[in-house]
Amino acid sequence: MFITVENLKKSYRAGENKNEVLRGVSLTLEGGRIGVILGPSGSGKSTLMNIIGGVDRADGGSVRVGGEELTALSDDRLTDYRRDSVGFIFQFYNLVPNLTVTENIEVVSNISKAPLDMDMVLNAVGLKAKKRSFPRELSGGEQQRAAIARAIVKNPKLLLCDEPTGALDYETSRGVLSLLQKVNRDFGTTVLMITHNTAIGNMANVVYRLRGGEIVETIRHEETAAAERIEW
Repeated sequence: MFITVENLKKSYRAGENKNEVLRGVSLTLEGGRIGVILGPSGSGKSTLMNIIGGVDRADGGSVRVGGEELTALSDDRLTDYRRDSVGFIFQFYNLVPNLTVTENIEVVSNISKAPLDMDMVLNAVGLKAKKRSFPRELSGGEQQRAAIARAIVKNPKLLLCDEPTGALDYETSRGVLSLLQKVNRDFGTTVLMITHNTAIGNMANVVYRLRGGEIVETIRHEETAAAERIEW
């Protein structure tokens, strides 16, 4: 298994109050697959993704990604893991406004050990004609495509997507989801996405339903739906 999470626990304290966000979460995902974590706001989705992405640390349990035990890594090694192995895509695009599309992508490619070819990445996301444009000159869908290009240019083993269509309209959302499927297919990138939209689970190989900090159901699909055909 590429991702193995076992009995993961995480809580936060606010004064004397303790909020248990993850209550012994366990899941597995094979490499080169698409996984979707479904759950309402406050279910622990973002906390789980942040721990898998090496952004946050667990209180207990184990997380292995690509054979590496994240819970045992030092802060410096976690930084290396995030830089070399993980691409992040968020609901809001976080592009640098005074940099062009190409320059936004180069910010990541310049610090990567083995970046993908820039023109290949721009072609893959359909932005070659917009490579000299600034974020303000792009539509919301184009900005998210630029954010995806920035995430995949370093050729990450794992692509983590936090509500990647949350700020987009219906048709644009399906286009972005279709692009994520294309990245998974063309580059063999393992994709793990969190969302509250149950329909998006139809495009995933595995769906994990998270509620109250616990996995309450795991659904494995023999066949997945093409993103452009998903309706909600």
